[in-house]
Amino acid sequence: MTEPALYALPPGVDFPAELVAGILARHAGQPPETLARLTLILNTARMRRRVADCFAATGARLLPRLLLVTEVPEALAREPLAPVVPPLRRRLHFARLLEGLLQTGSTHFPRAGLYDLADSLARLMAEMQEEAVSRDRIAALDVGNHSAHWARMQVFLGIVAEAMSGEGMDAEARQRRAVEALAEGWQVSPPGHPVMLAGSTGSRGTTALLMQAIARLPGGAVVLPGFDFDLPDAVWHGMDDALTAEDHPQYRFRRLMEALGIAPRDVRPWTTAQAPAPDRNRLISLSLRPAPVTDQWLTEGQALPDLIPATRDMTLIEAPSERAEALAIALVLRQAAEAGTTAALVCPDRNLTRRVTAALDRWGLRPDDSAGRPLALSAPGRLLRQVAGLFGQRLTIDAALAILKHPLVFSGPGRGGHLILTREYELHARRNGPAFPTAESLAAWAAASGIGRAVEWAAILGETLCGHEDTGTTPLPELVARHLSVTERLARGFGESGSGALWEKEAGEAARSAMADLAAEAGAGGAVTPGDYANLLRTVLSGEVREAETVNPSIMIRGTLEARVQGADLVVLGGLNDGVWPAQAAPDPWLNRAMRKAAGLLLPERQIGLAAHDYQQAIAAPRVVLSRSLRGAEAETVPSRWLNRLVNLMEGLPDRQGPQALKAMRQRGHDWLALAAAFDRPPALAEPAPRPSPRPPVEARPKRLSLTEIGTLVRDPYAIYARHVLRLRPLDPLRPEPDPRLRGIVLHEILEKFVREGGRDRETLLRIAAHTLEAHVAWPLARSVWLARIDRAADAFLRFSANTGGTPVLTEQKGAVTIEDLDFTLTGKPDRIDRLPDGRLHLIDYKTGTPPTEKQQKAYDKQLLLAAAMAERGGFPGLDPAEVARLTYVGVKGDLKEVVTVPGPGEIDRVWEEFRTLVSRYARQGTGYTARRAPHSTSYTSDYDHLSRFGEWDMTAIPRGEDLA
Repeated sequence: MTEPALYALPPGVDFPAELVAGILARHAGQPPETLARLTLILNTARMRRRVADCFAATGARLLPRLLLVTEVPEALAREPLAPVVPPLRRRLHFARLLEGLLQTGSTHFPRAGLYDLADSLARLMAEMQEEAVSRDRIAALDVGNHSAHWARMQVFLGIVAEAMSGEGMDAEARQRRAVEALAEGWQVSPPGHPVMLAGSTGSRGTTALLMQAIARLPGGAVVLPGFDFDLPDAVWHGMDDALTAEDHPQYRFRRLMEALGIAPRDVRPWTTAQAPAPDRNRLISLSLRPAPVTDQWLTEGQALPDLIPATRDMTLIEAPSERAEALAIALVLRQAAEAGTTAALVCPDRNLTRRVTAALDRWGLRPDDSAGRPLALSAPGRLLRQVAGLFGQRLTIDAALAILKHPLVFSGPGRGGHLILTREYELHARRNGPAFPTAESLAAWAAASGIGRAVEWAAILGETLCGHEDTGTTPLPELVARHLSVTERLARGFGESGSGALWEKEAGEAARSAMADLAAEAGAGGAVTPGDYANLLRTVLSGEVREAETVNPSIMIRGTLEARVQGADLVVLGGLNDGVWPAQAAPDPWLNRAMRKAAGLLLPERQIGLAAHDYQQAIAAPRVVLSRSLRGAEAETVPSRWLNRLVNLMEGLPDRQGPQALKAMRQRGHDWLALAAAFDRPPALAEPAPRPSPRPPVEARPKRLSLTEIGTLVRDPYAIYARHVLRLRPLDPLRPEPDPRLRGIVLHEILEKFVREGGRDRETLLRIAAHTLEAHVAWPLARSVWLARIDRAADAFLRFSANTGGTPVLTEQKGAVTIEDLDFTLTGKPDRIDRLPDGRLHLIDYKTGTPPTEKQQKAYDKQLLLAAAMAERGGFPGLDPAEVARLTYVGVKGDLKEVVTVPGPGEIDRVWEEFRTLVSRYARQGTGYTARRAPHSTSYTSDYDHLSRFGEWDMTAIPRGEDLA
């Protein structure tokens, strides 16, 4: 029997380059066609590209046949393979079965997790097929005292059993059967050409089976990446229990050697290449010993060399925050780019890599990122998700504008006109609504706007954006077709055909392929709700796409798996915090660790072991930077277990100068952090803005204010300056809400109509209230709540209205009084004015909030007192001047609350003179509009706080006047 041919390369060497070097060395002096007869099987597409590049760099020659592990069944099978069930169809089938199970009431889970649960079952089924674990083996597990839970789990696992015994074959099952058939065939009739597999650790059962079959071939060979030649035999032999050893980086190699019946010493070096830092590799190897044998640190640690030279090319960055970590890493990569050094950031945390990419963009550096962009975050992916979000919802202004402003909407001819129409419609919708646009409201606006092509534009929007409110179930094929039709129509815009730029470029092609797969398999999905469809779409668009862009080839960002491919001179290991690297094991809703081990499935620690292997390879690079943040977004972090072990090991080796070496590593990291802090620090600290009190020219100051604005002039003059001098108006909200402002407007209209109609009974008041709310309040819940409040206060209001002692003579009538000598006009619109039997007047103002007290009225809130002064001076059309006898604020908030003020003799005239004094003061150049002069409370907020830069100054700051030209 042929001795298994198992080779390996140590951590830190450029694996693809040395793999090619070893192949060429073994084929030296042979005819060129012998190399072409070699079948070389690799683990990833990136590894294949790198190997091809390495062959090309050696000159023109015939190349081996390069295959991926997943391509082996198709390429090497001796018999035709059965067709596979598409993964999406399998997941849709699982979702339908789970939905039926949910409807029976035999088990419970959130409906929103339907497709996530289906994915979890699909992954479990794929793993069972890869590891050749039958349903019967799992059913026979001893579950101890968990029989109730296990009974529920058996119901779910029955779905897997039904799928595994049904028609069709999954890709994992076909791969397993093809490899098994290949291995059996090779035992009888080995291939007539050499076969080699390189770069894989054999973490999956099917791949491990293929590696064993190739290693036993007469012309076969397996080359392992990152094999630890420094690991003693005793440690290899001690990795017997998977529950305690599977998280070790070399455990998968131990399993492979055990299956092949060979010892670690039988693994031969593929080439004579040495690791860039052999002494550092010994240190890392010792730090990664399985937890039960870390006592070997005390003995074997003394045999390590001096750690200062061993760690000379290592840097440890312990940043105070994630942002500081990203900037420090970006500076490391920038320096490498300037020095012409190939550098790679290896990190599983996509948030950190995106921060680093953003920081590098400051200097125009774009790294070569292997992960690309999530398809769901690409332009077509975002548009598809936004359109799907319309289903089952009433159209809102913000949702409509988010779609209309998408770069792919109306991406056909006439996009410029579309953008103009979008801008004009936004200004109209913010100001006038409605809160929930309809096809009719869009058409009405377009007809009144007079803008070219507005009617056609509104018709397209009414056709695509409106009419999707139905929340019931719809057959999935029909919903997918409607989704694609709406999206393509929006992208086409004014064009007569096509879909604009929706499906163009790499992201468009990937999105189109994903949606084509969904359309093809939709028949297996049954009927779904709009919420189900949105969750399904998120799963369909979960892949990633690499978009063509100009990158700096010497700066790379790689996932942990690609760490063995890069061949970089400088490697940054970022995000070395527990929960990030290694990531927390995904929760398994089906089987615990002991049950998985008994069934022969993979343990959660397998992923930790694979991540540890990637870490061991990456940290063996010629130069290494280890990086972590001491604090995350919400709490302090815990260092990665591997970094923690390394630090503890070095601190415990004073004879090997471990503490001094660790201090030097940290000092080098501190230098980078100091540089990052200095780079982010402005040259000089900016002085905080003073409390403003602008003094515009007298002729530019407002000559007309309303009653409500007088209170603002007293309390916050800066707001009057910003509104009337600078003419700045706050934008209406993008999404209108039933806020206090709307409640006040609606209440005033209800009471005005009630008084004008001469209402006296409760039924009339509630009828008017219901009609007004229906006309102005688009939110059913708000209508119900507000109508209930009016109902509760109706009796009290009717008693008040009947006992005012007067007759309403004016409601919501705007008036004005001009002070001729000051060239100033005061305007106002009291809610209600009653004529008392003695001819005097009673002014009434409704408040949906808390009415001002008498003290507040005398000092600041003089709205009704000034309205009384206007009435006594004949400021309201149709109302002759008369004495004002009474002022009443009516608080309509729950129970009715009245604040009645009876002006004393000459009080109204005194208030008017104070008003004249106030106006005359602001008619002088020396008077400034001070920000927040006398706010009612500390919770007061102004629409212009950001303009006055409130926060850089506080209420104790002295205003700084400034004359303006």
